[in-house]
Amino acid sequence: MISKSTLRSVATGLFVLLAALLAANLPAHGASGPWQQTDTVEGRLIAAVEGTGEGAGTLDRVPLGLHLKMKPGWKTYWRSPGDAGLPPQVSWDGSGNLAGTDFRWPAPHRFTLFGIETFGYDGEVVFPITARPAQAGQPLDLKASVDLLVCSDICVPQHLDLTLQVPAGPAASSGADANLIARFASYVPGDGTASGLGIESVRTSGKGLEVAATAREPFVDPDVFVENAAGAVFGAPSVAFADGNRRITVTLPSSGQPVPLDGLPMTLTLVDGARSLETVATVNAGGGVSQGLGGVPGLIAILGFALIGGLLLNLMPCVLPVLSLKLLSVVGHGGSAPRDIRAGFLASAAGILFSFMVLAGAAIALKLTGSAVGWGIQFQQPLFLVFMVVLVTGFAANLWGLFEIPLPRAIADAALGGHHGGGHHGGGQHSTSLGGHFATGALATLLATPCSAPFLGTAVGFALARGPLEILAVFAALGLGLALPYLLVAAFPALAARLPRPGRWMLVLRRILGGTLALTGVWLLTVLAVQVSPAAALAVGALMATLVLVLAIRKRLPGRARVAGGALAAVLALAAFGLPMALDRHASQAAAAIDGRWTPFDKAAIREQVAAGRTVFVDVTADWCITCQANKKLVLTRGTVAERLFGSGIVPMRADWTRPDDRISSYLAEHGRYGIPFNIVYGPGAPDGVALPELLTEAAVLAALDRAR
Repeated sequence: MISKSTLRSVATGLFVLLAALLAANLPAHGASGPWQQTDTVEGRLIAAVEGTGEGAGTLDRVPLGLHLKMKPGWKTYWRSPGDAGLPPQVSWDGSGNLAGTDFRWPAPHRFTLFGIETFGYDGEVVFPITARPAQAGQPLDLKASVDLLVCSDICVPQHLDLTLQVPAGPAASSGADANLIARFASYVPGDGTASGLGIESVRTSGKGLEVAATAREPFVDPDVFVENAAGAVFGAPSVAFADGNRRITVTLPSSGQPVPLDGLPMTLTLVDGARSLETVATVNAGGGVSQGLGGVPGLIAILGFALIGGLLLNLMPCVLPVLSLKLLSVVGHGGSAPRDIRAGFLASAAGILFSFMVLAGAAIALKLTGSAVGWGIQFQQPLFLVFMVVLVTGFAANLWGLFEIPLPRAIADAALGGHHGGGHHGGGQHSTSLGGHFATGALATLLATPCSAPFLGTAVGFALARGPLEILAVFAALGLGLALPYLLVAAFPALAARLPRPGRWMLVLRRILGGTLALTGVWLLTVLAVQVSPAAALAVGALMATLVLVLAIRKRLPGRARVAGGALAAVLALAAFGLPMALDRHASQAAAAIDGRWTPFDKAAIREQVAAGRTVFVDVTADWCITCQANKKLVLTRGTVAERLFGSGIVPMRADWTRPDDRISSYLAEHGRYGIPFNIVYGPGAPDGVALPELLTEAAVLAALDRAR
């Protein structure tokens, strides 16, 4: 039976994770206008900056957004609405200090009803707008008269009168509103440079229009929207996949009167999840494009990627602390009945799945607030790092046999499956609660999140670019993949039953595993040193060393003195959470230290360097990303790769995401990525870039450099 203290321990750990994610990613709102609401839609104007700038930072372009939220079941339309509908119209009459605006359209969704094809948006959309002040640096007094058509089973014209004042003053980022505008700006179709998409040909055939397209990374759920087609009407497309889903043929069947299309230029918008491309293409006559291999539906394919990615997480460089917990859990099963083994491993699998659902819930909540989301971003938050340092220190101390007082013992039981006193007495059976096994899986998930794996980036990128249902489905598949080894042992308990029975040898094993967890704590402190300051990391480390010393002394004290020692240890643990906030945070505002051989990330400079004939290697990394560190040590800083990267003609550019950075978040989103590592190579031979896999190899990097050159 699961004890109340165990449940409290698991809930507390996961709650701290969720709270750290939410609290640290909810910046203060900046310049935003009031909401206006109707029965079907509500809207407002928002700005990405707090002011119009001053001095050298005066803005001649002010980034804004028209933020609309439709009620469930209702939608509004794109600039080309399809077979029916009307696009939104905005008038700025009456605005003060406004010379003009540029209105941009995020890529639309397709809606099919009774054979009628319409294009637009449901749920939430932000139209990025660039305002041009008549006098730069002076306040903007904006008044927008918005007319739009909102449809469900019926269509209702709506009118919104929206206002926004952007004062004079520093053009600081407006936090959540800036993130929201940046997220939807990344959905505005570009020329394919950032998205890695391309259109090879557009042809007519007896079926209608056939579009051949390619992608740097595999297609998932592609669609094509056609404009300026001389009145031609097309039905819902069919898609044939080829070349590992990196090449597609999209057939758009004619659904109206035949229209001559040969030689006609038309605007095509290719959309695949968060990636999109807009281009003008000329239609060529000729037979249809050969059909490729048929693909499974996009979501099912992504769920398969997620399952494999979760399974491969067990093999990533971050596996050492996770393996420590797994091994201790497995060893504790030695000599147990198959029924007990099966129940314990099923409970661990349930802990993993539950934790992934908590992570999915946090991601959904952050998306709904407009905050940046990504795989492992909780490691950008100092309080979460301190929580993990305290946690692994406590686990290490428990494995070393330094405490068994009620509350810490409950926490240790929850995390380590109750492996306590039996090992101290040279053998015997261990009494392990199902709650303990459950929390073993939960902690394994927390320690696995700073790692990426093949297929994982594709799956997470797809999920975080979609809605809540897709996020839940993909994260459930990731959890199932990570839990597969547990489920395998649950299905075949004899695998664990063949392990040696617990005995004195476990004392040595416990000390070794405690040491691995202590090393994990040291690594977390190095990340904290970058996040806040080296002084804060040293102070937290000193507190943890003192905590271990207090626990070691307390073990030898009698009665009340032992209780006092436990209370002192708890105070030391709690004090650690206040240190990052109390100490000087100057270092957290400074630019991250970069190896002198690397150029700091500058997106605008990439195109300039390529135009000058150079190759640019971009490494998006973070100190908390263990896979990133493995790539550096095993590939990027050694051998032929290092000679090429730091030789002439190549610009190695590093984007450090150790701390939150909106520029890097937006750059990742443009490439359909929400986690790291991410490496891409640009050059004269590959101006759109060649993306590399999460786990680098020397051959892959050299091949990408050669292709880009």
